[in-house]
Amino acid sequence: MLSIEHLYLLLALFLFYAGVRNLRDRRFAHAAFWILIALLFGAAKFVLEASKAGDRLPAQLAGAGVIALALLATRMRREHLDEAPHAQRLASALRLGHRLFVPALIIPAVTILIVLFGPKLVIGGTPVFGEGSITLIGLALACVIATVAAIAVTRERPAAALGEGRRLLDTMGWAALLPLVLATLGGVFAASGVGEAVASIVSMLIPSDSRLACVLAYGLGMVLFTVIMGNAFAAFPVMTAGIGLPLLVEQHGAAPAILGSIGMLTGYCGTLMTPMAANFNLVPAALLELDDPNAVIRAQLPTAIPLLLVNLALMYWLAFR
Repeated sequence: MLSIEHLYLLLALFLFYAGVRNLRDRRFAHAAFWILIALLFGAAKFVLEASKAGDRLPAQLAGAGVIALALLATRMRREHLDEAPHAQRLASALRLGHRLFVPALIIPAVTILIVLFGPKLVIGGTPVFGEGSITLIGLALACVIATVAAIAVTRERPAAALGEGRRLLDTMGWAALLPLVLATLGGVFAASGVGEAVASIVSMLIPSDSRLACVLAYGLGMVLFTVIMGNAFAAFPVMTAGIGLPLLVEQHGAAPAILGSIGMLTGYCGTLMTPMAANFNLVPAALLELDDPNAVIRAQLPTAIPLLLVNLALMYWLAFR
């Protein structure tokens, strides 16, 4: 009844709205960027079905669209967009208090509930949630519910949610796409054999019969690749294919679920330490108008390094039980 394609279409509508608003403001590069992404999201299912049927043209056009996005990104500039006066925002924050956190907390709570119980929901013999990752469906649906909750808590008009969403999207600019693009890059690296190359290099540099050495190579490799590529999603398929599966799982008998979950968290320690994760570390500094663009990274280092050490220890103790 509800599949990931429905939520992609909803996202496409919002991106199209952001593009039209930019077009009205004569911000043509931003308008073309968001409208093109909206078309790619909206036509994704058609492109996949055409590819399965042997028609390569839609996929080639989508590839040309991605290249166009890269060219448009160079034309995008962060500009100040009108928002409510500071006094009005401060008064609203004081009036609402901790209720402001309710919409944000709804997102993880609803996502977890849907992941745990969503596959069991059936109405009239038909599953409520259809094809696609139940986690992505849960996250997207949770965001919709959180938006409704935010409108109820703040007593603003629904148009305010669209306007503020568009303002934040334009403030982030092309960096909003980094997680998606870097995750895709990781898949490309894995498919092109980078994982096997990493495995051969690691086997030459470390004693592969040492469980501790392999754990350190996997954990530190996740951090290093994340620092280079800016996202643990990109590092995970490469390091898991190169070290995690052949050395830790197959050779030393590590539990794949434990290894993968702690490995991802270890990679996120690298996210906290790199300017390549622009949407996490550089955009907040710009939004807060900090003098030091690396201030966020400096503040996160005292958390990232101890967390890295703890994750390595947990990986060694728990993955081989």
